[in-house]
Amino acid sequence: MPRTRLAVVPTESTPSTAPRPLKLAAAVVAAEGLVVAVLGIVEAITIHGDRLVLGLTTTGFLLLYGAGLLLVARGLYRLSTWSRGPAVFAQLIQLGVAWSFWGGSTSAVSVVLAIAAVAVLVALFQKVSMEALADDPTKDHPVL
Repeated sequence: MPRTRLAVVPTESTPSTAPRPLKLAAAVVAAEGLVVAVLGIVEAITIHGDRLVLGLTTTGFLLLYGAGLLLVARGLYRLSTWSRGPAVFAQLIQLGVAWSFWGGSTSAVSVVLAIAAVAVLVALFQKVSMEALADDPTKDHPVL
């Protein structure tokens, strides 16, 4: 009788097998997503009639972007290979935003944004993270 290997399907109670750098990256990206979503809610609360369309589109964008970041963070934590690209792209965008805030009274915001983005990028490009997120076709199909 041939032996078959059963894959362990992670459940909500199963701890993540993600390496520490990926858990850090997922946590920072989730925090970024929450902050962006809160900014979207604040924008929704402060919409004025004279700028209704701008307020609604800004609110929609911030809420969708925040939700997207939360989805990417979940993907990183669950070792989904698709999540690496969007995570890197979001951090590169964030570096550009940080650069635009540099100078004057917003320099502190710039520093926080840049440190978070660099921390996520460093965590994502560590060897252990790259190996964990490697696209291995046999990973999901142990019989192959």
